Amino acid sequence: MSIKEHYTALRHRLFRRRRLRDYTPKGLFGRSLLIVALPVALMQIAVLWMFFDSQWETVTTRLSESVAGDVAVITMQFEQNPSPENLDALSQMALDKMNLSVVLQPDGVLPNNLRSSIFSVLDRTLRAALNGRLETPFWFDTTRYPSYVEIQVQTSAGILRFIAPRDKVFSTTGHIFVFWLIAATFIQTGIAVIFIRNQVRPIQRLANAAERFGKGQDDPGFSPSGAREVRQAASAFLEMRNRIVRFVEQRTAMLAGVSHDLRTPLTRLKLQLTLLDKSAGIEDALQDLQEMENMLDGYLTFARDESEEESTFIDLGILITDCAHNARRSGAQIEMQIEDGLGITGRQSALGRCLNNLIENAVHYGEAVRISTHRNMANIKIVIEDDGPGIEDHLIEDAFQPFNRLDPARNLNEEGVGLGLSISRDTARAHGGDIILGRSEMGGLRVVLSLPGEHQD
Repeated sequence: MSIKEHYTALRHRLFRRRRLRDYTPKGLFGRSLLIVALPVALMQIAVLWMFFDSQWETVTTRLSESVAGDVAVITMQFEQNPSPENLDALSQMALDKMNLSVVLQPDGVLPNNLRSSIFSVLDRTLRAALNGRLETPFWFDTTRYPSYVEIQVQTSAGILRFIAPRDKVFSTTGHIFVFWLIAATFIQTGIAVIFIRNQVRPIQRLANAAERFGKGQDDPGFSPSGAREVRQAASAFLEMRNRIVRFVEQRTAMLAGVSHDLRTPLTRLKLQLTLLDKSAGIEDALQDLQEMENMLDGYLTFARDESEEESTFIDLGILITDCAHNARRSGAQIEMQIEDGLGITGRQSALGRCLNNLIENAVHYGEAVRISTHRNMANIKIVIEDDGPGIEDHLIEDAFQPFNRLDPARNLNEEGVGLGLSISRDTARAHGGDIILGRSEMGGLRVVLSLPGEHQD
């Protein structure tokens, strides 16, 4: 790929058009809350907009124009006769008839600073009203006094200072409506959160029960709850779980019975062959019988139900060390790099068999084996590497198939029946993990056992 093509592809990834679902919540609780809260919020915004546009601003404009008209009349009459007697008469009339306080400041000067209100519409409507009624310079302040508005007008005799009640200039009940509107929105949203959470909780419990069952763990406290549809789904899950448990128990019992029935004639055959004179044919027959017993053990292990074993907290460091110690008894060279504090909640016997299978396989096909662990926030990885022949990439998935033998590349199960890796991967997945095969830096097979990790207390 050329530099230009690489730059174009990178730019496309960075500036790709984002779809609506990229911004919406991914969980059921978030989406349900959005379905309930979004229409309410949009309706409240529309009502608030209509209120301000058609009601509150209209009333405020009319009140401001009324006060501006009174200020203009007083100012005009004072300009026609700026005597103290006329000022007193105008002040008394303004106080009695217009509820305005008028004071003359002969040496006053209009302020230069502007004190804007939080609600800019208040200043805008009053300024528009005064501009429409007065021809002389003016200044006003809607923020200094909580209950009053100050207006100053330039006249030939000085500054006329008007003090008007705030409710005479603006509609003071608008903020109450806004407060109750916002309060109602929060109350409705809070009620929606409570009800939606109660509806989502049974679904989450059902999902947790299904996940625990998939890992072979029982959840005795689970019972159907919630809405009718959720109860139906939970009841169907319980019935399905019981059918699966019965099926596994019947299969295990059947294979155990077959194994028991076959062991008796096999034992008699081994005894009879042992009593016969030793020959090459007798030795081969005994070896075949031993292989048949190993096959029966493999079949039974593959079909055995592990769920009856109680899940406990397992120290993986100790478990790995014990498995490696068992393998070293046969003279295997194993290098270990194990971190401290590795733990998982699971079935110890099943995980022990899984690790024993993987380590014994590495020891059987390699002269040197290395076991290491790596932990991150999500999981624990147990890496088992050897310097043996390894497995070709196109045969990796076939290695996990039951009863499969990888001849002649690397026969992982030449002494068994082809169930070792299959059982190991089933055990890993039952604990919420997996097994991945690959090429090791040592030249052989690299097995990565991934498990959900926990911190030891």
